Amino acid sequence: MAGAPEGICGTLNKKGKKMKKKFKLEDLDCANCAAKMEEAIKKIDGVNDASVSFLAQKMTIDAEDGQFDEIMKKVVRVCEKVEPDCKILM
Repeated sequence: MAGAPEGICGTLNKKGKKMKKKFKLEDLDCANCAAKMEEAIKKIDGVNDASVSFLAQKMTIDAEDGQFDEIMKKVVRVCEKVEPDCKILM
């Protein structure tokens, strides 16, 4: 998991600061898996929005800034369950 997030954007919402980050994915093998990952990520507490693109091999996470590191640990676990070979380049 080498490299840096592709993009970082911080904005404010009613609850406080939120963070939106884009990550490159490696070895995401099918669009169905991408859809399953996206659906599961959106259910994680603290996630405002998420998108996973099979074609672009990219993932965008919009979540609460203060919890972002903990949320990303959960995102990694969810992605490993759905697509064990897929790596999130962080």
